[in-house]
Amino acid sequence: MLRLGYPTQNLTIPAGTNRSLRLASLRDEDRVRGLVRENIAGLSKVLPWNAGRGIGLFRMGQAMIPFASHPDFPYDWEEEHGAELRQSGKLARSLDIRLSMHPGQYIQPGSLKPEVVERSLAELRYVARLFDLIGSPDSVLVLHMGGAYENKTATATRFIETMRPETDVLRYLALENDERIWTVPEVVETASSLGIPAITDAFHHDLNPGGLTLAEALDLALPTWEVRGQRPKLHLSSQDPEKQAGAHAYSVYAEDWEVLVEALGEREADVMVEAKGKELALVPLGVEL
Repeated sequence: MLRLGYPTQNLTIPAGTNRSLRLASLRDEDRVRGLVRENIAGLSKVLPWNAGRGIGLFRMGQAMIPFASHPDFPYDWEEEHGAELRQSGKLARSLDIRLSMHPGQYIQPGSLKPEVVERSLAELRYVARLFDLIGSPDSVLVLHMGGAYENKTATATRFIETMRPETDVLRYLALENDERIWTVPEVVETASSLGIPAITDAFHHDLNPGGLTLAEALDLALPTWEVRGQRPKLHLSSQDPEKQAGAHAYSVYAEDWEVLVEALGEREADVMVEAKGKELALVPLGVEL
C-alpha cells in the first residue's frame, strides 16, 4: 500500500503551517506569538481534513515557529507553545498521520564555514525539539547534504563528523538525494554511516541517477528504513515545463507516477508529493477530495 501526502498548506480549506515574518520584525513578540498560533491552528485544521480523505502524510512548514533557532527569538517558544504542540501531536497520532519537516538548502552541516555549520545545527535542533514536543516517533526531518565544496569524499566525512554527536537530531533525520550533486548511492552511504535512513526523490533521481535505474535506487534506499522499523518515505514530483530543470510542476504527470509505482512493485512506502498544487495534486493519483 502507498500512502500519500503533501507539504505545508491546504489550498482547499484553506489552512497552512508556514506563516512567517521578516527577521527585522522578530522583536515584535505579539506578532510572532500570533503567527505561531496561526500555524498550529492551521495544522489542527489540516489533520482531520486529510484523515477524512485517506491522506496519511503531512509536511509542516519550516516556519512553524518562525526563526525559532535565531538567537534573537524573543521568548521561550517551547514553554509558550508546548501544550498546543503536544495537542497537535496527539491529534496526528489519533488520526494516524505521519508528520515531517524539510529544512531548506541553506542548512548545510557539511559546510566549510563554521558559522554556517553552527546555524545549520541550531535549525536542526529546533526541528528535533519540535518533534519531541509533538511526540510522534515516526516523524521525519528531511535533509539534503548540501554542497560538495569541490571534494565530495571530504564533504561527506565532514558531514558525518558534524552530525554524529547530534543524537537528538539523528532520531528523526533522513537524508535525501538531490538533482545536481548527491546521488542515491552517495546519500545511502552517508546515511548508513550515521545509522539513519535515506529518502529517494524520484524526480531528483531522474535528473541525477548516478548510473542506477529508479528500481535499483529504491533497492538501496528502502532497506535503510529498517534501522527504525518504519515505513520507507519517498518523494515524488514532476518537472515544470516552463521553468529550469528541477522546478516542481503544479501537479504530477501520470507517467511519473506510473514509473514510481512500477519501480516499487509490491513494496509499501509513504510518498510525499511535492507539487505546487498541494492537496490538489493528489487527485490524479486517486485521492478523492
